[in-house]
This record gives sequence, C-alpha cells and structure tokens, in this order.
Amino acid sequence: MDGDWRVDLERWLAPYLEGLGHKARQRMCPAYVAGLIGPGDRKSIQPMAARTGEVGYDRLHHFIGAGLWDSGPLEATLWEQADALVGGDKAWLIIDDTALPKKGTASVGVAPQYASALGKNANCQTLVSVTLASREVPIMLGLRLFLPESWTSDEARMVKAGVPEPFRPYRTKPAIAIEEIDRVIAAGVRFGCVLADAGYGLSASFRQGLSTRGLHWAVGIPRHQKVYPADVQLIFPVAGARRRKMATDQLASGNEGTPERALCRHARPHRRRPAATHRRLGRAAHARGRSMAGRRASLQRRAQILSLEPARRYADPGYRRRHQGALDLRAGPSATQGRTRSRPF
Repeated sequence: MDGDWRVDLERWLAPYLEGLGHKARQRMCPAYVAGLIGPGDRKSIQPMAARTGEVGYDRLHHFIGAGLWDSGPLEATLWEQADALVGGDKAWLIIDDTALPKKGTASVGVAPQYASALGKNANCQTLVSVTLASREVPIMLGLRLFLPESWTSDEARMVKAGVPEPFRPYRTKPAIAIEEIDRVIAAGVRFGCVLADAGYGLSASFRQGLSTRGLHWAVGIPRHQKVYPADVQLIFPVAGARRRKMATDQLASGNEGTPERALCRHARPHRRRPAATHRRLGRAAHARGRSMAGRRASLQRRAQILSLEPARRYADPGYRRRHQGALDLRAGPSATQGRTRSRPF
C-alpha cells in the first residue's frame, strides 16, 4: 500500500462510486468506509465522525439514515469482480445465515430467534448470506435480512420501520436463498456446486429448487430425516393404489425433487406395534380409569406398609409432611376429624 492508505481505498472504491451517481454520496462513501476499517473500537456514526474530524456527524448520519439509492449497480460491480477473482467450475457457492445480536425492538427484523453467532436463541437480526469461495478465498456476494412472522404479521410496524412493500410478505430463509441464487446466476457468476448446512438442507423445497435449476449441490440433513432416492418405490411398496399412482406419475415426469418429498411421506413401510406395546398401553389406560375405590384400597395398602416401618422415621417433620395422607389413614378416621390435610395424597 501507499503511504496514505486512503489513496488506495479511493482507488479501490472508484468503480462503486460511479454506481452511486450523486456527487455528495460519492464524497461521503469513502469517509464512511474509512471509518469502518480505520482505528477505534466503536463503529457507530458519532464516534467515527469524531475520530476523522473531516466529516460532520449530521452529514454522515444523513448519508446512512436518509440516503436512498439503488443497490443494483453496486452489486453488479461486486459480482463482476468476485467472478474475475475466484469464479469458475471449481468455485463453491455457500449458503448460510448470520446473526446480529441486538437489544430492543426498533431495529428491522429484530426478534427472539436462533442466533448462529451465539449458538442459542437470543434477541437478534438474522441475515441470509451468499458467499463465493475458491480454495481459501471467500468473497461475500450478498446479505438479505430475514423478517420473522412477528414482523410480517404486523403491517403497521413494518410501515413505521420503512420496510419496502415488496419485502413485507413472509418468506422463509430457504426461499430467500433460492431468490439470491437466481440473482447470482442471472448476473453470470460462475460456480460449480452449492453448499449449505442442515438448516437449509432439511427444507425439501430448497433441495428441489436446486435440482430444478440443474445445479450440483451438497447440503447437510439432520440425523432423523429420511431421504430416499427417486426409485425407492421399487424397494418399499407404497400403501394404497392412489399413492402408488402419485409416486409413479411424479417419477415419470422426470422431476427428481418432487418424488423425494412425496416418497418420504408415503413410501415408508407400515409397521405394526408389538404386542408388548399394546399390553403396556392397556395397562396405562386401565390405571388412568381406576375407580375411587381402587385408589382408596391403594392408600390403605400403603398405610399397612408404613405401619411396619420404624417409628423414629415418623418423628422427622419432613417425612411426616411427605406421607401425611398415609399416616392419617393408618391412624384411622378419627385422626383426620376437625382438621384438613395440608397436602392431598
């Protein structure tokens, strides 16, 4: 790098500044990016403006909070450079999501949900990420905010937050990922295979969408999920003529993704419960339906057992509280007259 790293930064930003169009935005963008990658721990607008001293807080805040522009030209420039650097048949398109832990409820999309950065449920924003990678070089192509149902079901909240109308309907993270893949393909970015973890691999619509587009893909699936090959009906008989016809028609259509979901639901062989299970369930049902006379007899039997135990155990106050009902039965009906047991047996 040159002695003044800002010169190199402006040279690198030159293609992106042309996409901004407005001259004021072209002047503010290098200052904002320099504040993000420059020294200092806090990367909010006010500390960055105070450290540089070149740009006022109001102007920088207006650039971020009120400046609206089309991100299409910026993304096109980014994708073109990424494809030139790492694109090709040996590149990987990686689908994942990341979380931004937040406090409060004002940030768009913030809600209690699973935070991958923390490994637990927390108040955060979740973004679907698309990364192009080759060997050890990854380049982020896009981040799309996921809106949970607590947001999409509240129209007034989205209007107040300024969510654009096309993004207000609820969309799952796999659906957002498929849309981003379509945009990357339309831009001409080259890659050989799509990778995703089990968070996306468990979605049948996501897997089917990748197969429908003729893409090579490798995704994780949970251990408990059952996925069968398209010709599974030759191995496992499908119960019912209607379901058998459904699976045959889907296989004849040549769509590898569609029968995968149908056969996961219908092609599993029927398994009868063993006789021991029926006996156990019968005993449980009988126990739930016992009459009061049976319960009373059980308490009397327990009182007889307690009467054989050493008397010193009854002197323990904790023991007496735990077994007060049985002790009352052992003492006879006259022992319970005139007082109420603190705890039913």
